[in-house]
Amino acid sequence: MEAMPATPARTALICGIGGQDGAYLAAHLLDLGYAVVGTSRDAQASSFETLARLGIRDRVTVESMTLVDFRSTMQAISRHEPDEIYNLAGQTSVGLSFSQPVETFESIVIGTVNLLEAIRMLGRPIRLYNAGSSEMFGNTGTEPAGERTVLRPCSPYGIAKATSFWQVAQYRQAYGIAACTGILFNHESPLRPERFVTQKIVAGACRIARGELQTLALGDLSVQRDWGWAPEYVVAMHRMLQIEPLEDFVIATGHTSSLEDFVAAAFAAVGLDWRRHVVRDPKLTRPSEIVCGRADTSHATARLGWTARHTMPDVVRMMVEARLAREAVAPRRAA
Repeated sequence: MEAMPATPARTALICGIGGQDGAYLAAHLLDLGYAVVGTSRDAQASSFETLARLGIRDRVTVESMTLVDFRSTMQAISRHEPDEIYNLAGQTSVGLSFSQPVETFESIVIGTVNLLEAIRMLGRPIRLYNAGSSEMFGNTGTEPAGERTVLRPCSPYGIAKATSFWQVAQYRQAYGIAACTGILFNHESPLRPERFVTQKIVAGACRIARGELQTLALGDLSVQRDWGWAPEYVVAMHRMLQIEPLEDFVIATGHTSSLEDFVAAAFAAVGLDWRRHVVRDPKLTRPSEIVCGRADTSHATARLGWTARHTMPDVVRMMVEARLAREAVAPRRAA
């Protein structure tokens, strides 16, 4: 009996593979049998530390691509002919967007429209996932935000993400492009850099526990967010591109906690009372801020079969455990 030819692996192009989400998504897609191509502005100069930490660096093809340059974008897509593209690139810090509003807007908005235009011009059946953000909603009061909630962003980052959201919707409607936006609420992991407040808190608590630091300066601890576990969220990203027709989804845990609760959990995980070590610094507050982030996740549960398994206390515990484990082996590695 003649053997059937093997089904060729699907190819995924991940823009911004060096970040937290890009690395976890790459690992998930590799487990599913995908060929994964990752892009960054300068692949030759990038260390791709996150991929190395997950043990997948040598399983991923990397490509230099600048999303704000249409020619660069078109060349990368033409060369690799992906079945799916995941747009996770662009400036990712809400706080930084206040001091770099133009760079934030250009990297997110121009990058997204370049991808959409490249797909339209190539005429190939490429499916595009676009990374949105809960920052698009702004302040919704006590109402949980869902897919039909009005967008009222209150940061340059949120404004840029809202613009890219409408770009995707317009190309989907006008040109039939298979594209969607995942509106993800906060999601964390050990791969978060310390410029994000969650990792700053975890790192600070661990350093104070070791006697390397006395106090940790933070801004407004009353803000409330829905914090989830990043490795789970990339599963939702992939599932969004497997349904027909494509549509946008809110991805979150459905549980909201204050930043003070996050801080308390991190310090408790290393046996400390946060109130003895945390000081408030008004300079760390933002010009405008979302007071409370709440999410309605019912549509993702019903349509994607996706529900978060880990909530904020789990996330803090796993981040602290990962930090302590890395610090425990670091001296032996150095030696």
